[in-house]
Amino acid sequence: KISFIQSINECVIGEMRRNKNLVSFGLGINDPKRIFGSTKNLLESFGPSRVFDVPTSENSLTGIGLGLSLGGNPVLMTHQRADFFLLAFDQLINSISKWNYMFSENSGAVNITIRLIVGRGWGQGPTHSQNLQSVFSHFPGLKVVVPTSPFNVKGLLTSSLRDPNPVIFLEHRWLHNTVGYVPKNNFLLDLNKSKVLKKGKDITLISMSYMTLEVKNLYKDLKNLNIDFEHIDLITTKPLDKKTIVTSARKTGKVLVLDTGFKSNSISAEIITILNEECFKKLKIKPERVTIPDVPEPA
Repeated sequence: KISFIQSINECVIGEMRRNKNLVSFGLGINDPKRIFGSTKNLLESFGPSRVFDVPTSENSLTGIGLGLSLGGNPVLMTHQRADFFLLAFDQLINSISKWNYMFSENSGAVNITIRLIVGRGWGQGPTHSQNLQSVFSHFPGLKVVVPTSPFNVKGLLTSSLRDPNPVIFLEHRWLHNTVGYVPKNNFLLDLNKSKVLKKGKDITLISMSYMTLEVKNLYKDLKNLNIDFEHIDLITTKPLDKKTIVTSARKTGKVLVLDTGFKSNSISAEIITILNEECFKKLKIKPERVTIPDVPEPA
């Protein structure tokens, strides 16, 4: 029984032991707090050639990560805030996301996992709190993972580190201290498949990231109201598991999507579009969604 952040730490240590070529770097990775404790003991266990701190130069570092990966070193890159990583979009969008599509026959696969932390903490306002899963999910070639528990963060991060494609791994800050039972050894979870946490027939609740925990906190209340709900935890927003979403919506006829991102052009908007395209006639009422309003988040 360990925390979400301890689960990340266990996973990374296990993967670096398994794969001697795996390199991990990021701003603050070796500082006293070790990125909320997630990089604890990495430097001591694997040395400065495989675990190293870096200057504040996000775009350059992301390009270096691409070069390392093509040279045979899988990369785990960590940024303490997703907002800072926006400076690396040239390398991410114009190089990393397209590399396997353009050059896979002539070069190795781009095996890069990029940890980005989202969600606001105390006093963190518009430039430190954005949930940008819909932005990253727009681009072909990227996988976007949104873990929700100590158990699935370990399985999803393990799968991401072994996947021959670039992965954006989005951790919500408010999940870091959650606690749950986790296998000691690393294990794999499917990056193409969402998780049905509870089956029901009255309504489908679709959640992601921290909103999955919020829905879990409502289980008892919904049961007391005699609402037999089905709950889907997306786990990944790219690829989006259309089959599970549509199957559930056809069964219940009612859908509520809970999204940690802004309302416009969001993952929730994409899900509702899928419902309209795939099972419009099976819906008993129009789908609804809970999102962040379209304003910068205040401190």
